[in-house]
This record gives sequence, C-alpha cells and structure tokens, in this order.
Amino acid sequence: MCGIVGYIGDKDAQGYLMTALHRLEYRGYDSAGIVTIDDGTPTVHRAKGKVAELEALTNENPAKGPLGIGHTRWATHGVPSETNAHPQKAGDIYLVHNGIIENYRDLKAELKDHTFVSETDTEVLAALIDSFYDEETSLADAVIQALQIAVGTYGIAVASARNPDEIVAARLGSPLIVGLSEGETYIASDASALVGYTDQAVYLKDGEVVVCRRDGIEVFDLASRPVSPRVETIEADLQSIQKQGYDHFLLKEIIEQPQTLRSTLNGRVDVADNLIKLGGLNMTDDELRGIEHVTIIGCGTAYYAGQLASYYLEQIVDGLTIDVAIASELRYRSFHLPKNTVALVVSQSGETADTLACLREIKKRGVKTLGIINAVGSTIAREVDGGIYVHAGPEISVASTKAFTSQVSAMIMFGITLAQARGINNEDISNYIRELDQLPGEIERVITNYQNEIPSIAKKYESYDHALFFGRDTLYPVALEGALKLKEISYIQAEGYAAGELKHGPIALIDDSFFEVALLLDNWLFDKTLSSLSEVNARGGHIFAITNSKQNIDAETVLHVDTNLHVLAPLVLNVVQQLFAYHIAVARGNDVDQPRNLAKSVTVE
Repeated sequence: MCGIVGYIGDKDAQGYLMTALHRLEYRGYDSAGIVTIDDGTPTVHRAKGKVAELEALTNENPAKGPLGIGHTRWATHGVPSETNAHPQKAGDIYLVHNGIIENYRDLKAELKDHTFVSETDTEVLAALIDSFYDEETSLADAVIQALQIAVGTYGIAVASARNPDEIVAARLGSPLIVGLSEGETYIASDASALVGYTDQAVYLKDGEVVVCRRDGIEVFDLASRPVSPRVETIEADLQSIQKQGYDHFLLKEIIEQPQTLRSTLNGRVDVADNLIKLGGLNMTDDELRGIEHVTIIGCGTAYYAGQLASYYLEQIVDGLTIDVAIASELRYRSFHLPKNTVALVVSQSGETADTLACLREIKKRGVKTLGIINAVGSTIAREVDGGIYVHAGPEISVASTKAFTSQVSAMIMFGITLAQARGINNEDISNYIRELDQLPGEIERVITNYQNEIPSIAKKYESYDHALFFGRDTLYPVALEGALKLKEISYIQAEGYAAGELKHGPIALIDDSFFEVALLLDNWLFDKTLSSLSEVNARGGHIFAITNSKQNIDAETVLHVDTNLHVLAPLVLNVVQQLFAYHIAVARGNDVDQPRNLAKSVTVE
C-alpha cells in the first residue's frame, strides 16, 4: 500500500498524477512512481523518498501521454527503494497495487518465463496478469483471470503499452474510487485525490473490476458478469484538504475541532427538548430497548475512543454491559457475543483492514453492527447495518485528532439514545446533553486561552527519551491516547497507564530520562490521583500536570485548564495534550504530518 491514482482523458496524465500523489502524501509512504503511455510508448519515473523526489525527475524529463497510473508505496515486501517502487512491470503490463498477495511465493515459482527484479509481491501479480495477456485475451480478461488465482487483498490499477485506451482497476479489501467527468476518467484510492477534478464517483465494491476509458466505464465481477455501478457525489471540497495558512495539517485539525465537532452534533443535540435525535441507526425503539450488551471495536485512536466512550455508556445506561476490543486481536479470538448485543465499529477511514475483518465476522454471527465512521462511502460504512457518520471532514495528518473527539461524542449520543428508548430522562442525561452542546465552545475557549502557553511547556520536555502518561477513570483512556499521540509524532517512547497501576510496575521506570504527564479531574478521584503524583515525585519525577482543578498541585509544571465542563472535561484535556505533543514534535524537527513508518489508513494486517 499506500496511494493509487490513475487518469485517462484528453490531457497529459502527468499533471493530474503528480497533483494527486501530493494529495495522498498524508497517508504515509516511502517511495513513489508513475507511468504514462503516449501512443503505445511508456515513460516510467520512480524514486525512493518523497513525491518531491519523483517530481524532480518528471520536471527533468516530462512524461507525455493521456493515460497514466501512479503510486505512493508504504513498504510491505522489500525495502524502500527505486527497484521496489511502483509501478511494477512485467512484459507489457504496468501495475500499481495496495494490499498483499499472500500466495505470491507459490505464484512466483510457477512464473518461470519472467525474470524478477524486485522483492515485491506486486511484480508477481504483474507477471501473472502478463502470462494471461495475449492477442486473444483483453486486458480486462487477463486481470480477471489473474485475480481468480491470486489470494490476498488488493486495490490495483493496470495499464499496458499495447492498450493506450484503457486502464483496468479492481479491489478486494483495499479501497478504490473511480471519478467520472466529461471525456476523462480518474482513479484514486482516496476521494481527496479527486476533489476539484470531479464530484461524481463510483466506489468499487470488493470483487469488482472496472474498465476505465475516456468516455466512461464498465464494471464486472470476478466471473466477468456486468455490474451496474452506482454513481455518488463526493462531499469534500478543495478548501477542506488544504492547510489554509497553518504550518501543518495536524495543527489545523487540532484547532478546527470546535467547527468539526459542531458538524458532528448539528441537528442531533436538542437542548431545549432535552433530546438526542439520531438518524441512520436503522433500529426501532423496541430493538434499542432490547440491547443488553455493547461491544466496541477499533484500532489505535479509534480503540481508545471506544475505551473512553465505554465509561460514559456505563454511566448513562444502567445495566448495560460493555466490552472494548482491539480489532487486530478480536478477529483471531474464539470470542463469544451474548444475546441482545450490538457492535459499534469505529474507524476514521472506514477501511481499516482488521476492523473490517471483525465487522464481517460479527455479522456472520447475526449481531447488529453500527458504524462510527468519518469517511462517507467507505467499505465499513457500506457494510454495517446502520450507524453514525461523525462528519469531522477530511483528516489529512496521519495522527488522528479531531476524529477522536467526534467519535467519542457520537458514541455518547448513541448511549443517550439507548437511555431515551428505555424511558430514562434524568438529571444525568440532561447534564450529558447540555455538556455536548457546550463542548465545541469549551474546546474553542481552551485553544484560544492556552495555545500560546503550551509551546513553552513543550520546549521544557522536548529532549526527554521517555514519557509516562497516567490518569484515573475516564482519564485513563485519555492517557493512553495522549501517549499514542506523543510517540506517533515525536518518536519519544511513551506509555499510558491507569494511575492506580503505577505502583504495580511502571513506577520502577522513573528516572531522569522520563517525564510524566498526569491528568487530573476535580472530582471524587482527585485526592487519589494526587497520591499517585506524590509517589512519582518521591522518586524524582518530572511531572507535567494537566487539570481542570484550581487547587494547588505539587508538580514540576501545572496547567490549570479553565473549563465549565465536568463529565466531558476529559475531551477538553485531551485537546491540551494534542497541542503538547504537536509542539514537542515540531521542536524536535520531525515531519509532523507524515511520521516515519506510519500510514494513515491501514488496509493490510
């Protein structure tokens, strides 16, 4: 994986390919390449490193031709190198590929007529397609025959020097979108690459193959049967995928959380009538009342969002049992789901491979599935039984921020909806509804009040090698998320713990190479968390305390966050630690939007 683009039309393809690859840089990658075909003559450019390296090559030797495909690669098979970069070539076939071909070794052993030059599974798939491609077999048929044999996941685009009038693309487990315009057809693995070129798109389903021509497309299944494509409108606009004057997308996305959260809550939170109004669940009140167990699945930030939401759901709905599972673990466990279970499937991209695999396994067991998804038209969004779009807008930075806030808020609204179906409408419910309504404004106020103070605090801790985050109750998952953000973008080794667990092992780590981030709420657990701070201080800790309390706290650095929220204050404190992690990463000179070794949408195991 990571990014695929393609173009066939009446202009030179290179212009679109390079612009689109730049837009897909946020997904994380280690090399890039394009091939264009001009009247049967192919021109290939590939480079290790950033798209800028590739762009320098194309500027020196512009690639002519109205047909082309391109790719940004995140290494799976073979080290990052020009040789392993896509497109991979075999005979007359040029191939760009996201995913993994699991039986590539067996296929490679059988393809004795091809001399392999790369370490990639992609070259094997290209050679397999080429083995079927002859004068009597169309490019589409050759692709279909190869995919009937290949085992694994893929999003692919295939071009041939012998066929300058078609690109063939296909998907299984890895997203692919075809954009439609007058006299032009576009291919992309992410809708952001299509914005500004067309707003009409076909989202390929698993097992579909599309033949792209200048004047339109034909879609088939893997048995070569025609499929009627559904054309949809892309909702994103060009402004939403631009930095708009910010130094980094990550900073933009942290600061725009009040705006994106309002989009999540808009039309759903009714303070006047003390109600949450959710459409899209596709469940009756009787079905909602019958829910006794909720399982929440996700990976990374989505998993931590589920953990935080689970605390709230337990408080909102009496008698509800909840478990939160890491999708990459649950998919391989012999797990049991009780009767009357609903599964909340949490994913920003809607394409996360492990989460999608869990969704499909859960559906096989007859369990109702609801998506907490940001990307409209994504695979998970299409396969769940219902759900809540979080409407946080495109998230370009690899490290997720605004999606976390909106995901938690969406799951809280789901919990209140369950309570309403059961006839629960007490003061606690009113507090949640009121604070949800206030949350965007509170985050906005905190960003305004503290964004100038946080960089100087970050400067104090930028040179440390290790960090320990801790909190109690709802601040425990916030500590986990804070540690994840810091390690993702600053490369400081960071761990999150429940504050009560420090003395059961982690406190042994504390020395001058560590600093600690202590999260404290001004509630019934405040004094207990203070005790944890005392234990760290007694061992020479370097504590940065983030709290909504006005009480004195014995710590090296204390940020008293002024907020009117109580139950949802953890979401406000989380924004503070997002800014803290961002400024540490900037101070260390890191590539904040594209951290090393990471990809935005993980579509392989």
